[in-house]
Amino acid sequence: MSSLIEPRVLKGFRDFLPDQELRRRAIEKRLARTFESFGFVPIDTPIIEYTEVLLGKGGGETDKQIYRFNDHGNRDVSLRYDLTVPFARFMAAHVSELYLPFKRYHMAKVFRGENTQRGRYREFIQCDFDIVGVDSATSDFEILETMYRSFQALEVGDVTIRLSHRGLFNRLLASLGVDSATAEVLRIVDKLGKVGEEKVRTMLAELLSEQAVETVLEFIKPEGEFIPTLEKMEKLAGGPGEDSDRVRTIYSLIQGTGLAASFRLDPSITRGLDYYTGIVYETFLNALPDIGSVCSGGRYNNLASLYTKQELPGVGSSIGLDRLTAALDEIGEATETEGPVKVLILMQDEQLAAHYYTIAARFRESGLSCEVYPESKKLAAQFSYAEKKRIPIGIICGQDEYSRGTLNVRDLRSRESFNDLSLDTGIEQIRNLL
Repeated sequence: MSSLIEPRVLKGFRDFLPDQELRRRAIEKRLARTFESFGFVPIDTPIIEYTEVLLGKGGGETDKQIYRFNDHGNRDVSLRYDLTVPFARFMAAHVSELYLPFKRYHMAKVFRGENTQRGRYREFIQCDFDIVGVDSATSDFEILETMYRSFQALEVGDVTIRLSHRGLFNRLLASLGVDSATAEVLRIVDKLGKVGEEKVRTMLAELLSEQAVETVLEFIKPEGEFIPTLEKMEKLAGGPGEDSDRVRTIYSLIQGTGLAASFRLDPSITRGLDYYTGIVYETFLNALPDIGSVCSGGRYNNLASLYTKQELPGVGSSIGLDRLTAALDEIGEATETEGPVKVLILMQDEQLAAHYYTIAARFRESGLSCEVYPESKKLAAQFSYAEKKRIPIGIICGQDEYSRGTLNVRDLRSRESFNDLSLDTGIEQIRNLL
């Protein structure tokens, strides 16, 4: 007799039970409605790409985390580690078929072989939205507003969106004569929230002079208010420039739309990936800031240049759905998700099965999702099934009701019954109950 295979999954990967998956899909539906209200349209790309496509601009640590292998055709391929790089490839391949500016959203799984921790897994879902083909403060702001409105739609409580500009940081490092180490310095500063100032100081000291380290640490400290922080950043970076002008314009749009209370200028926000060129940002739940950013992104004007000579400036953001749901669980904001089935027809008499399925078809035609219990069990067992599946309405129809051409509607939440209704009246009653 052969031994059984242990039903296990890889570390960092998970199964999702129906309640979890329904909740996740409910979040995705809210996000999709928000994105589409701003004019974003959905796309999809392959999970597997040629490795050379993905490694072009990821950056050192990301390259180490990529799932890479040779396929059956001995091609060097990898699982996508985010949705932005495949999107750049997508734009280069299809720009002649699209229109500019192009506003997309994409909700799909990505894969990173990194250490697992609270809210962080090796297979997870990102919800991305981007504007490509225009480089303007208004498009930067529109991404920020979409972020804010998305979290409003999710009803997660207050959020704080912290933003900065890569251009100002780059000018600072150039003025210090250390621009050759820009990528590594940015990645070190990006760890500030995780490891603290002293650890960042120690790591920077391995790359920079003592004076340069102190200047960088001074630069990344916010002054509290938005404009004073920007003025300090400008001064240390060598004065006003196109980058600081862009930040001022974005802030004027934030103020003009009444959103200033939710935005902070934080020079320590750098984003670890190499492809960002302008504004960068991260989003924190005020009720649980320690879980880290649940939505981040920035402007990436040169990313598509890896695949096309056409200039395709872009700006976008990504919501980490798994980290967000983990945060909601922790702060007690998790809510029960109603099941997709609204009506259960109980099987009282298997000789009436054809009648039950005919009724079910009528319910579906009227817009009510419906299923028929597949065997004649005790009503208690069928009610238990409905409760576990969160089906709110039960239909009872035995031989007496069948002979009279009626049915009984039972609200399984309140236990209230409505008896001897015609099918049309029953449909109307269910709509009122729901």
